[in-house]
Amino acid sequence: MDKNILNYTQNRELSWLKFNQRVLEEAQDSSVPLLERMKFVAIFTSNLDEFFMIRVGSLFDMAHTDANTRDSRSGMTPHEQLDQIFKTVAPLYKERDKTYAEIKKQLHPYGVCGLDFKELEQQEKKYVKKYFKDQILPILSPQIVDANHPFPHLLNKEIYVTATLKLKDKSMFGIVPVPQFVSDVLYLPGHDIRYIRMEKVIVEYLNLVFPQYEVSEQNYICVTRNADVAPDDEALEVNDDFRYLMRQTLHKRRRMSVVRLEIAEKLSQENEKYFCDRFKIRPNQIFRTKIPMKLDYIFTISGELSEAMKRPLAYPSFSPQSSPRVHEGSLMKQIKRRDILLFYPFESMNPFLKLIKEASADPNVMTIKITIYRLAKKARLVEYLCAAAENGKEVTVLIELRARFDEQNNIGWSERLEEAGCRVIYGFEDYKVHSKICLITYRNRNEIQYITQIGTGNYNEKTAAMYTDLSLMTADPAIGRDASEFFKNMSIGNLAGDYNHLIVAPTGLKQKVLYLMDEEIRKGTNGRIIMKMNSLTDVDFIRKVSEASMAGVKIDLLVRGICCLLPGIPGFTDNVRVTSIVGRYLEHSRIFSFGTGSEQKLYIGSADMMTRNTEKRVEVVAPVLREEIKKQINHYLRVMLSDNVKARVLQSNGKYRKKEQKEPYIDSQAAFMEEALHARPEAPAQERSFLRKLQGLPNFKELRERLKRTERQGL
Repeated sequence: MDKNILNYTQNRELSWLKFNQRVLEEAQDSSVPLLERMKFVAIFTSNLDEFFMIRVGSLFDMAHTDANTRDSRSGMTPHEQLDQIFKTVAPLYKERDKTYAEIKKQLHPYGVCGLDFKELEQQEKKYVKKYFKDQILPILSPQIVDANHPFPHLLNKEIYVTATLKLKDKSMFGIVPVPQFVSDVLYLPGHDIRYIRMEKVIVEYLNLVFPQYEVSEQNYICVTRNADVAPDDEALEVNDDFRYLMRQTLHKRRRMSVVRLEIAEKLSQENEKYFCDRFKIRPNQIFRTKIPMKLDYIFTISGELSEAMKRPLAYPSFSPQSSPRVHEGSLMKQIKRRDILLFYPFESMNPFLKLIKEASADPNVMTIKITIYRLAKKARLVEYLCAAAENGKEVTVLIELRARFDEQNNIGWSERLEEAGCRVIYGFEDYKVHSKICLITYRNRNEIQYITQIGTGNYNEKTAAMYTDLSLMTADPAIGRDASEFFKNMSIGNLAGDYNHLIVAPTGLKQKVLYLMDEEIRKGTNGRIIMKMNSLTDVDFIRKVSEASMAGVKIDLLVRGICCLLPGIPGFTDNVRVTSIVGRYLEHSRIFSFGTGSEQKLYIGSADMMTRNTEKRVEVVAPVLREEIKKQINHYLRVMLSDNVKARVLQSNGKYRKKEQKEPYIDSQAAFMEEALHARPEAPAQERSFLRKLQGLPNFKELRERLKRTERQGL
């Protein structure tokens, strides 16, 4: 282990927990509307669920297989990491519960009331009891646990109502699964949004569920299971369809070991020991939660509200806008004339979808090839690809069936695409295909020509309205030839392809990035590096950042989530600044900038500087060759680096602090929304100006002048 690197690095898992704490801070921000704050509580919770399923699950596996291995960034063993995680998570639970309770209290005057049973009015109690007896009790599957009734298998992230049951002098354990096919909440009659969680209803009427028993110690619980199952761990026969293997993997995930137990009420010592023995866990893996264990319903509450009720509680509505660089008529002709860059979610994904639809019917188009990692449940993209195949085009879809928690969705789409006549391939045994690249090949007067799209985000029509991403569409022949070579290599299983412009992981990305950083290192104090990504863990990259910093290179890293590098460490990372933006939209774009002015080399792509991306995934990063597109992206970087509302700066001690609040207040995402609206001359005045109503939003003209000054000073 390189002990020197421990001076300026931190543990990956603890860094992730700090990211999730930043999410929780958005829920605590009084300038954020109340329902949006509640959504941040839900996002924090769902993030934590996945963290336990994957990262904590992985550490448990490591603790059993190689307990003495040490993390290269913190020097901790798996057991030490787990202990530190549980110690860090416990106060986060309390902070989250307190935040939820405060938001819930503030929502009551607006008529949005999540209720306990004792808070129900008399008529509501009658309604709930009747509903329970008529609709819920007949479909419950209660069970006692004794010698003849073994403890049931508890499904991952499902809620179970529990109790101690007594019959004469005999005690036993009772358990009732909350049915998966009923609503998580029961809405009460009336004009306001008054509701009660279904598990609370069942707890209240356990005496009707177990009528012959004396019921005590009522509780409800939820287990989180290790979901870190990789298909590569399974035996795969040569003739097996990879879809079959993935179905087996998903089935196995449902039965893996418990890594966390959540409880609603404090456990007696006897019950704590009972659960620890039953699930083979320690007491520090049990977490009491005073809020609902499932918060998905929060995202549907807005749909229950009238517009008048919703207005003070939610963000002003914003829809992705039409790009001012896209006009009526053929997209293919427009892209042949000049490159087009789309910026989601401020601009709509529709031009890309329109491009695929147009290509599917164009008689000159011969092939459409695309890599797919995640798709929405409803995907127009799939419809257009299927139409292209049915129209006689050769359509190749490289779909990654191992996209975490989207496996079943991708299996279904792969079957639909095959049925339509598309050629579907699955990538590589040991490498996930995470790239976002699409190639359209067409014939023009006996000459083969290309249109290539390269993005930073998935071809997912739902997340394109929620995640910030870039999508570049270009007719550059050199990029097209590289893209053609890439798809050929993917089809024949060649990871070590040779490309002139595209940078492709796992064989070329890390080396190229380190080479580009070396170029800046040679410039010394004139060097400049700006990189935007989701997470940073790659040790080789971290070392190179330190080397660049020691050479005097000015480095800005925009890292939303995990950052294992610590900035501002004397003698190692003095010239590094790390900024994290957490706001209304999920920051997701990946941008790599080396140098300034005419010497700047600028890239976008699908990869983070994480070891899994640089060494274990197929990623594609593309150069930005057109000056007008460079100017566009540089503007986005300047605005993000100027953010002093939603941006937090990583300190050398591993903690984040908000930037100093001074005018003009710049919320980068709000600024991009305003710009998107201003770019539409036909937008009504009230729509163009609604963002100024948000507290702290700068005057748009003032922001523009500030950015012009920044541009003159250089990135």
